[in-house]
Amino acid sequence: MGFGRSFTAVADDQTRITNQPALTTSTGRSWLIIGALFTGISLGVLVPMTALPPAGVALVAAVAVAVLYIGMLVVRATVPPGRRRLGLMAAGLLAIAAISLVATGVVAFTAAA
Repeated sequence: MGFGRSFTAVADDQTRITNQPALTTSTGRSWLIIGALFTGISLGVLVPMTALPPAGVALVAAVAVAVLYIGMLVVRATVPPGRRRLGLMAAGLLAIAAISLVATGVVAFTAAA
């Protein structure tokens, strides 16, 4: 290959993002634990913000975060072990973080204006 490494060596490289054990061989328990922490923190911030303008943004985000975490639990229980299940759980965790961040930013900037 031009860089002195064979394709097999590159495919077996454990430092590649797609070869990380958390995305290939994990049971998913760590994703659920981190998801529970993110969900708890997010709800702890979003629920008190429901009284702030714009109306409904924090409430919708809080409900979405809760539904996403429940979705992570359903994925863990119903999808067979492997890369697909772990990828779906990782996507759920990222969605929880993104929704919480965007909703908190919208409410904070609107309330400050």
